[in-house]
Amino acid sequence: MELTGHTDSAATKLDILRDAGRIARAARDLGSSLIVPGALLREVCRAVEDEIMRRGAGLAFPTQTSRNEVAAHYCPGPDDQTRYESGDLAKLDVGVHIDGWIVDTAVTVNVGGAAEGQALVDATQAALAVAIRTAGPGVPVQTIAAAIDGEIRRRGFRPVRNLCGHGVGRWTVHCAPPIPNTPDDTQAVLVPGRVVAIEPFASDGAGLVVETGKPEVFQLRGSRLRAGPTADAEVVDAIIQLHGLPFSRRQLAAFPAERVERTLRALSKRGLVSYPPLVEPHGRPVTQAEHSLYISETGVEVLT
Repeated sequence: MELTGHTDSAATKLDILRDAGRIARAARDLGSSLIVPGALLREVCRAVEDEIMRRGAGLAFPTQTSRNEVAAHYCPGPDDQTRYESGDLAKLDVGVHIDGWIVDTAVTVNVGGAAEGQALVDATQAALAVAIRTAGPGVPVQTIAAAIDGEIRRRGFRPVRNLCGHGVGRWTVHCAPPIPNTPDDTQAVLVPGRVVAIEPFASDGAGLVVETGKPEVFQLRGSRLRAGPTADAEVVDAIIQLHGLPFSRRQLAAFPAERVERTLRALSKRGLVSYPPLVEPHGRPVTQAEHSLYISETGVEVLT
């Protein structure tokens, strides 16, 4: 365990965020190294999560790994037998929190190193780098969106316009301001003291994604959790311990599947939100790159 003595009086918010960022970076890089042909998706996610917890932090959301036309929110279940294949463009999305202070980071791995996939991977990495150079206190979000859009298009691809970056708050993975990958009508500016996650998505398709498939990521909002005739008390208690953060079936794998499913069905009537995979509808590949940034009075600090 790396973390010691983190209390409100012993460490500042930024100190804690830096620690969370260092752990997220290490876990992300470990996971990336494990994404090779034949590896099980769920084993890579489990290794990432084990590393986060070994280092003394918590999961801001379940680790996700989405391949090819699946842009985001593919979260392998406890018994998922899917393996990476050579030629996959595999996203790895990692969230870490320390005492509720969250960082969010992602990378795309070109599995097997095929030349035809690398240009799309490079496009999102370059767009993220341009966005970071553009960001700063008082900078309009529109300016960042235009920088992302321009870099991706300059490389011959399209930004995914219905996915975006976002603010990050305490115990809150997504909050204002949204940071789109292509300019829209937002009037928001970056404010000192805030954390934002900038995450360009690029595709050689039309630049849109849709929800498709079985959800494995859930979040309970606007409801007081309690057991009942159809909600298992122990499963509910495990969800309560997550402080309202997103979770997956994999995090509830210690319980019998029937009890988990019964509880999820019951909670769906009380504000349970599900997040199905986000898929490019024509089967075109999508890549992603993401860092969390702290906005200071004088510039930005890349936390992850």
